[in-house]
Amino acid sequence: MIEALANAFRVPDLRKKILFTLAIIALYRVGAHVPVPGVDPAAIKDVVQSGAALGLLNLFAGGALENFALFALGIMPYITASIILQLLQAVIPTLERWAKEGETGQRKITQVTRYLTLGIGLIEAVGLLSLFQAPTSQGGVGVTFDWLTRIVIIISLLAGTAFIMWMGELVTQRGIGNGMSLLIFANIVARFPVTIVQSLQLTNIFLVFGFLLISVGVIVAVVYMERGQRRIPVQYAKRIVGRRVYGGMGTYIPLKINGANVIPIIFASSLLLFPSMIARFFPAVKWLVSFSDAMSKGALYITLYALLIVFFTYFYTALIFNPIDLADNLRKNGGFIPGVRPGKATVVYMENVLNRITLPGAVFLALIAVAPQLMFQATNAPLMRTFGGTSILIMVGVALETMTQLESQLKMRHYDGFFK
Repeated sequence: MIEALANAFRVPDLRKKILFTLAIIALYRVGAHVPVPGVDPAAIKDVVQSGAALGLLNLFAGGALENFALFALGIMPYITASIILQLLQAVIPTLERWAKEGETGQRKITQVTRYLTLGIGLIEAVGLLSLFQAPTSQGGVGVTFDWLTRIVIIISLLAGTAFIMWMGELVTQRGIGNGMSLLIFANIVARFPVTIVQSLQLTNIFLVFGFLLISVGVIVAVVYMERGQRRIPVQYAKRIVGRRVYGGMGTYIPLKINGANVIPIIFASSLLLFPSMIARFFPAVKWLVSFSDAMSKGALYITLYALLIVFFTYFYTALIFNPIDLADNLRKNGGFIPGVRPGKATVVYMENVLNRITLPGAVFLALIAVAPQLMFQATNAPLMRTFGGTSILIMVGVALETMTQLESQLKMRHYDGFFK
């Protein structure tokens, strides 16, 4: 691996891409420590660390939320907007048509994603400002701002969100890997030293090392599941066009065991944390507070969390993978699955295979998400809360994706890659 990294730095254009990516990440980390005008970060830090929903947002923002920095909203507005548009492609014909138009359609979807990101960022900025202005009895800070300060804070947060979006797109175009994913990766890794120190202060040192060993085992399991796939063999019939013979070759369709990646966990956690966020604004409604408490902790929360992850795994996999389109494309190109008739039989076969391989992926995601929650409740160690299965899943997935891109770049230049 060290030799492969050295080979990557020997190639001038690859070296420029890697250094450019590192420079953007460094600039992003600087912005996570520049507070917005008119805010006392020390007063906000305790509120952010005490809430589960805000703690998760703070993790994905790399600690920028507890500093109430320019990048306090992080990359989550963009991720949320991307997921919403991806879901809407299944119900809005215009978006579906754009998705099939190639680069031209993708530019249109990207433009809509940017506007939607700013809209979501505006809503989140107003919500955070209202939350921090709430009395301490309602989980806020109890500070008040004049209208000019409020406008400055909201504009600063929106400008930070737009700047993050721009940096992520720059990394995707001129760097290595997916820019948005790398920024999330950098945010999670940046919280690691702080969390280790907090865990050493609150828990036994041997317990912390035990957690680290468990994390290594989880990383191995995540890598195994992320690389696991079911390969469906496909054979193409020979076609004679003029004097040339086309087709007649065999290939395969790779179906990932964990095709939905971390999206089901995000969906499930957002749905369960929504009542808690609503209850913060209406503390006088007792039944709402009781309902939000039941939905945010305890056995009911763990059970619903696991079931929702399994449900959203099947739901999201069905959205991103369409067996009908696949069977139609195979038929148009003269391809078929050996032993399966083209058309309806191919659709049924692909649906059955997809349902079977999605189940272990869904159960794995549920275990990865629920197990750290149980361990945190038993030990109260910040390490398990911050660096649970979700964080590890994101970090490993982004690392594998980036390494795969570097691998392909090196192979193009006749170097040995990382995966030998």
